[in-house]
Amino acid sequence: MSIRVAKTAGFCFGVSRAVSMVEKLADEGRRVCTLGAIIHNPQKVRELQSRGVRIVESPEEVAEGEILVIRSHGVAASVTDRLRELGTEYRDATCPFVLKIHNIVSEHSRNGEIVLIAGDRDHPEVQGIIGHCFSQCYTFMSAEELTKLVDDCPNLKTDNLCVVVQTTFNRIEWKNSRKILKKLCTNAKIFDTICNATSDRQSEAEILASESDMMLVIGGRHSSNTNKLFHICKEKCDETYLIETAEELPRDAVVHADRIGITAGASTPASIIKEVLVTMTEEIKNTQESEAEPNFEALLEESFKNYNTDGRVTGVVVGITPTEVRVDVGRKQTGIVPLAELSNDPTAKPEDIVKVGDEINLIIMKTNDQEGTILLSKRLLDAQKGWDEIVKAEEEKTVVTGVVTEIVKGGVIAVTNGVKVFIPASLATATRGESLDGLLKKEVSFRIIETTRQRKRAVGSIRSVLNDERKAKSEAFWAEAEVGKKYIGTVKSLTSYGAFVDIGGIDGMVHISELSWNRIKHPSEVVNVGDTVEVYIKALDAEKGKISLGYRKSEDNPWEILKNQYPVGTECEVEVVGLTPFGAFARIIPGIDGLIHVSQISNERVEKPQDVLSVGQKVNVKITAIDFDAKRISLSMKALLNEEAPVEEEAPADETAE
Repeated sequence: MSIRVAKTAGFCFGVSRAVSMVEKLADEGRRVCTLGAIIHNPQKVRELQSRGVRIVESPEEVAEGEILVIRSHGVAASVTDRLRELGTEYRDATCPFVLKIHNIVSEHSRNGEIVLIAGDRDHPEVQGIIGHCFSQCYTFMSAEELTKLVDDCPNLKTDNLCVVVQTTFNRIEWKNSRKILKKLCTNAKIFDTICNATSDRQSEAEILASESDMMLVIGGRHSSNTNKLFHICKEKCDETYLIETAEELPRDAVVHADRIGITAGASTPASIIKEVLVTMTEEIKNTQESEAEPNFEALLEESFKNYNTDGRVTGVVVGITPTEVRVDVGRKQTGIVPLAELSNDPTAKPEDIVKVGDEINLIIMKTNDQEGTILLSKRLLDAQKGWDEIVKAEEEKTVVTGVVTEIVKGGVIAVTNGVKVFIPASLATATRGESLDGLLKKEVSFRIIETTRQRKRAVGSIRSVLNDERKAKSEAFWAEAEVGKKYIGTVKSLTSYGAFVDIGGIDGMVHISELSWNRIKHPSEVVNVGDTVEVYIKALDAEKGKISLGYRKSEDNPWEILKNQYPVGTECEVEVVGLTPFGAFARIIPGIDGLIHVSQISNERVEKPQDVLSVGQKVNVKITAIDFDAKRISLSMKALLNEEAPVEEEAPADETAE
């Protein structure tokens, strides 16, 4: 068997640049939004959304303080004009190849030329191109559509035309369209603007598909270039599958193919391609290992062929040892069930499975008349019965329970009804990357997602059940959630812009500004992963599933403390924290600084605050004014000095003075 991955598979330059731009801004703690999904890959979009990146559909939806990123598809000129008009901060990640088309269309349409675009009119890239056109504009998706368009509009044959092509357009279709243009539209100026990377990707996919028994095209189903790749490969290889993730891998087709080719759309992250490769190779390896062992039917048939048995018997347990169980099967021979044939669970103890006096059903594996023994198996019979339950569970999509008995390469083995079920690592936990060690010897619930009846192999998914449970918790949460409601939660992860907290199966985010009344540089200054915290709901967005949480308490607000404990007229000791030409800033309480104006430092004239005060120095002051709206406090050292000075008695006024 051979597996070949196209060299051009995965992110193109434009998409990689756009995604990197969004990730960098998010890493810097910026509040980021994108004009439409930044990439046609739902998995990557969800990952970015978990980091606080949200999708907007128009410039008007951008909130104050957010920075907008224009995706690689580009936008109409009117959109950037509107952003500038609104004063919205934005970054333009339009692909350079798309910008080139914008410039061509803008220049030629301003000269009065009609514009023809080879591409899907509803695609964001084509919509953006149309938005840079200042004359008549037409689109076509195929050579056939182009012919009809020219027939319906005879002026296209004589008028000056500017023809461009969507960067991801099918190169074969474009080749046919060019022939028609040269034949029918003699005044056409044709610009071959298909992206080089797209052309190379399609060419390589076509060759790879023609040399393969099975072809995998990895990418989002809503991605234009991924769908084009799929159709190109399908024409060369009947066994072509379009999948978004490793979970959709056609396992039966994979293990039966000799030559497998893999390509991926321009919006497919390398991590997903790698995951498909790992899952596929593990599947092939497991199949090969399984085929090297005799399956149940072969073992049973061989037993019947070589030994004097009548198949199944019922026995009564008469003795238990650490290595075997002895049973009475109503014959002269002694029935023996070795520990390995008692259960599929290698860690199980005989006394935990059966007790003396229990009646159990068994299969005869071998008889030895000379020694007077019969070798029996409970495991094989349980497996046969259990397999029927496994098949039924797959068909009905029911949840089964089992015990994880082994951690193996690529996943875990769980035993249910005597049947071993392989659960891939990617489907064994709620999120990828979690340790599997905690599952060993634990009872777990899972669904059977695939069975291979010929080999008696089954694949399960714990994540499927966990997702259902999470969904149920989510529905229950949203049914009762309201702003202000308090929860006890657990800190799950930290980012530069906040902390994600699990509040009972649902994650909400506490923005860094909501963690403390004091200014902090990173959430770890206040909380750590694993901490139990009390939070409350600040805002809810049920449509997008976003929960904004608050952590800091109103009673800890330093301004409330100031209002209650430090009214105007209060005398207190403060610490100088900063010096300016016009005065000194002093810390009253953590989070609250006041200004001692240079004129309020001393009764004597002070040229510079540095002449009298220094940072870190503690001085006594009087609070002379507080502006809670402007968050400003006036302090005075001079006021205390005046109060300490003796008051001179005034001479009585001359009553006769007029």
